[in-house]
Amino acid sequence: MTHRFLPAAAFAVSAAFALPAAHAEKLTITVTNALDQARPAETITVPWAEVNRVLPGALLQKIAVRDAAGNLLPYQVTNVAPQAKDPENRGIAYGELIFQHDFKAGEKSATFTVEKTDTVSPPFPAKVFARYIPERLDDFAWENDKVAHRTYGPALGAPAPAGTGKEVLVTSGNDIWFKRVSYPIVDRWYNKGHDHYHVDQGEGMDMYNVGRTLGAGGTGIWDGAKLVSARNYANWKVLANGPVRAIFELSYDAFDAAGTRVSEVRRFTVDAGHWFDRIESTFTFAGSPQLNAVVGLNKTPGDKGQAPSIATDRVPGEGSLRQWVTQKSNDAFGVAVVVPTSKEGGGDAANDFVIAPVTSGKPLTYYVGAAWSRAGEIRTKEEWQHQVALQAARAGSPVKVALAATK
Repeated sequence: MTHRFLPAAAFAVSAAFALPAAHAEKLTITVTNALDQARPAETITVPWAEVNRVLPGALLQKIAVRDAAGNLLPYQVTNVAPQAKDPENRGIAYGELIFQHDFKAGEKSATFTVEKTDTVSPPFPAKVFARYIPERLDDFAWENDKVAHRTYGPALGAPAPAGTGKEVLVTSGNDIWFKRVSYPIVDRWYNKGHDHYHVDQGEGMDMYNVGRTLGAGGTGIWDGAKLVSARNYANWKVLANGPVRAIFELSYDAFDAAGTRVSEVRRFTVDAGHWFDRIESTFTFAGSPQLNAVVGLNKTPGDKGQAPSIATDRVPGEGSLRQWVTQKSNDAFGVAVVVPTSKEGGGDAANDFVIAPVTSGKPLTYYVGAAWSRAGEIRTKEEWQHQVALQAARAGSPVKVALAATK
């Protein structure tokens, strides 16, 4: 899901352009991959400042991104951390150029080009989506073409006024909506009403149990004896919304962790074609050099009446915690977290989790994923374990990107 840029000395952009940037017609992007196994839907990002340096005046709607065979690729240009204002409309005020490539097993390198076009590029079908859901008690929901999730906001956590019967649930855990289709379903399911999405009518269903637990990849602080986590998210912010990548942040009010006040901001990066989302949780606190954060899974995630059989295991070398849940009539599903910096595992009555030290103000990076056997791509525990291992390998070996200006 992520990539690493080469050091400045090795960066073709910095000192080794094939041609001076002022005379370049194309930006050539070479991506190298150290893994032997396939890594589908690898997301490649290039700072827009480098695109603009090689192709001055390039605009997000008037470029073409091509692979080595000349095929046009879907792309996205974000305004996350824009480089500058652009009063002269020179195309400099963007964040990153984003596109994807399916690395086949054994494929170690791939080359792409970016060039300016005279005509406007058509919009690409969106494979990711994230939005605030005010019509369902402040839910926040997101999805890609593989799986959907939601989490819960202030309205759901607020006490019910007398006589209203309003649902109340206090948790910062994450829910899963299992999909059987690649197209977006979040709006369709909410628009059809709450009861509709608890039954599989061909697109998938909400059958994951969160309750007051960490759900699928929720976080908290562990003091060695007690787990404490935030209430429902307090604020949200969408930073990018497809077609290839969605980025959003959820912030949580401070909570008490054994006498230490802790607040949290989670930044989610949701990429097309991935079973796992990347999450960066930044905890802010004072008085302690480090705290032990946890990322966990609900011990009893199966749907009501499904008599689930739950196989849970932790793989320290991967930093992973994995579940495979077999149900009576709703088939099986897998859930996992991958926390590369985790040191140990643990649990309480409601959750299993892995533990990682955190420093105030520095993000903890982890990955949360899920898959349903009825969707037909991952059908067995062994296939899910393979996907979790692949995610851990990808996290530990990001692709490298080098740039060159070419004629």
